[in-house]
Amino acid sequence: MVESHAHASGDGTVHGGPLRWLRLDGLVVLALAIGLFFTQDKPWWLIPVILFLPDLFMVGYLGNTRIGAFAYNLGHTYVLPAVVVSVGLWQHQGLVVAIGLLWFAHIGMDRFAGYGLKYQDSFAHTHLGWIGQHQRPAGGRDTSHRLTTAE
Repeated sequence: MVESHAHASGDGTVHGGPLRWLRLDGLVVLALAIGLFFTQDKPWWLIPVILFLPDLFMVGYLGNTRIGAFAYNLGHTYVLPAVVVSVGLWQHQGLVVAIGLLWFAHIGMDRFAGYGLKYQDSFAHTHLGWIGQHQRPAGGRDTSHRLTTAE
């Protein structure tokens, strides 16, 4: 199978075959993390309760897109959940491990859905492309400073 070459957009987003691979990676992380969650003998209802907690990192967007992007990216990289899982394993705390695994699952779910790490110019501008109907603005930058419902 030959992959077509994707043109570079100049906006820092991934296109074509690499985008499909990154989204598949997200699905794998989601499935693996949920599977490992069940090895911790914690109740299933923790999944819907904890799975969306990492979205609290979006609160930074109430300030501006620079702070919002930093906070969102901090909560949506694998570094912090890896620390949480590691501490939980080290301290033999199954609930802490389970929380970290669900954090991994959240990130995988977001990546699979196409929600990537944020650029500072707009909530909708991610490394996996532009979210939703939002298109790259003329001139290449979105000058809005707050998250709006239109995004």
